[in-house]
Amino acid sequence: MNTTTPTIAVLGSGLIGAPVARNLASKGFKVKVWNRTAAKAQALVQDNLQACASVAEAVRDADCIVTVLKDGDSVASAMAAGSGHFRPGAKWLQLSTVGIDAAASLAQLASQQQLVYFDTPVQGTRQPAEQGQLIILASGPQAGREEVQTVFDAIGKRTLWVADEAGQASRLKLALNNWAFTLTHGLAESLALAKGLGVDPALVVDVVSNGPMDCAYFQLKSAAMLAGNYTPSFSVANAVKDSRLILDAASQAGLYAEVAGAGLHRFERALAAGHGDKDMAASFLAPDLPA
Repeated sequence: MNTTTPTIAVLGSGLIGAPVARNLASKGFKVKVWNRTAAKAQALVQDNLQACASVAEAVRDADCIVTVLKDGDSVASAMAAGSGHFRPGAKWLQLSTVGIDAAASLAQLASQQQLVYFDTPVQGTRQPAEQGQLIILASGPQAGREEVQTVFDAIGKRTLWVADEAGQASRLKLALNNWAFTLTHGLAESLALAKGLGVDPALVVDVVSNGPMDCAYFQLKSAAMLAGNYTPSFSVANAVKDSRLILDAASQAGLYAEVAGAGLHRFERALAAGHGDKDMAASFLAPDLPA
């Protein structure tokens, strides 16, 4: 990347991509943003931030490409649209959660496009992204790390370099998402059980608060469930996608991930009930199975 004012192309301006683009622009980077829904990109226009009508326009002359899209297919499709317009040797920071197989195929695509590929999924949802407090899980070559670290510092509070081999960070991300989903379902089911037994669910929160089982995540999600506030930080639909990636990875590792499997079914019930766009705390709204 240039040592003066690097140009960064951000592909994707959803719940994570939009604040990532804004934070990069506010730190002095020249940012060009593209989104499949053009209005979302246009809504971000400000100093140092330009909305682009095409991927080709966004990546042309960019020193760094940041992908923040839904899944591996979306990332591959966007990068294919930029073929022939990338600057050889540009850094590609792949922030999306795509799973094991897609991470490997995207690394191959980077090589074909003469891009330096960094597998860098992020830990954190909408609010940490807005606050520049994401945790970046990074794997990729030693060469160029110092340069891309300036990008990570603009959007996150911590970077964990997992390995030199691209794809290892994506593997770690699946394990972490499995933990987050397990916490979410455990809380949702416990509150639903209390309610079903005729006990005020708020008493569950009261007992856990300030004890050894308490944590910030418990407080955040329990408050959302009890208030019926499902403003999305990470949607049920995305949780279904990532849960499937977790089960695929477990299968490849020869593991029987029964908790992850049960969690997927719970998210799928919430999705089928029309809660796909709500925060994954809507696990609490998953309907009972028919008798």
